Amino acid sequence: MSINTDLQIPTRIDLAPGQKVYFASDFHLGINAKHSSAARERQIVRWLEQISTDAAAIFLVGDLFEFWFEYQTVVPKGYIRFLGKLAALKDQGIPIFVFTGNHDMWLFNYFPEELGIPVLRKPLEIQIQNHAFFIGHGDGLGPGDYGYKVLKKVFANRVCQWLFARIHPNFGIGMAWFWSQRSRAAQPHNEEFLGPEKEWLIQYAHRKSQEMKVDYFVFGHRHLPIDYQLAKQTTRYINLGEWMHYYTYAAFDGNEMQLKAFEQDLVVFGKDII
Repeated sequence: MSINTDLQIPTRIDLAPGQKVYFASDFHLGINAKHSSAARERQIVRWLEQISTDAAAIFLVGDLFEFWFEYQTVVPKGYIRFLGKLAALKDQGIPIFVFTGNHDMWLFNYFPEELGIPVLRKPLEIQIQNHAFFIGHGDGLGPGDYGYKVLKKVFANRVCQWLFARIHPNFGIGMAWFWSQRSRAAQPHNEEFLGPEKEWLIQYAHRKSQEMKVDYFVFGHRHLPIDYQLAKQTTRYINLGEWMHYYTYAAFDGNEMQLKAFEQDLVVFGKDII
């Protein structure tokens, strides 16, 4: 593995025989769904334990938590099994990389300082076994969604972050949870694959593939496990789905990328559409 010494982020990962690179996103720990958050956390820990036997690297691609804000000396309560498992895997020598999502963009120094895990805020271009990957959470990319793009700039503003940090955690985190749960309750689970013309991350991947050589675009955020081959290209768009209903992740063995489900039947959208 070669390293960009300025950022301590790999520019290339080479796999030994039998090794794989794993990708998952949108755990949304803290919110109950098909199972409780506590049950889902234990399930994620079981998955991490299972893949630890052959993982060359693990990419966790955003929205690990339903809400996260780090005060200077305070982090949100809970998730001790998940965080402890990440620390143990990192101590075993498995590289782990965490991306911020729209629900946990206020991850700051806790992961790098306490767990030794870098936090990425922008998409990453990386070579894995001679395949070009473009990895990111996916929020704010592609056409449309201008309201959220403006809101994201507000949330990423250092002055706004400083002001929020002045609020006592009991009130600040409680207020964030209130609005998060109201938003979640208003979002039905029965989303459908909209087709390549309306899936904005597919549109983004198509445009980006005209500018650069990419074998795999890997995103979260969409909450649907999607495997779509861009027309007349070998480039594939992989959306990792989520762990509230689908429990999906992706594994790359050096030759092929596959979506899989953990302790659940696999559902994949877009596979047969060209």
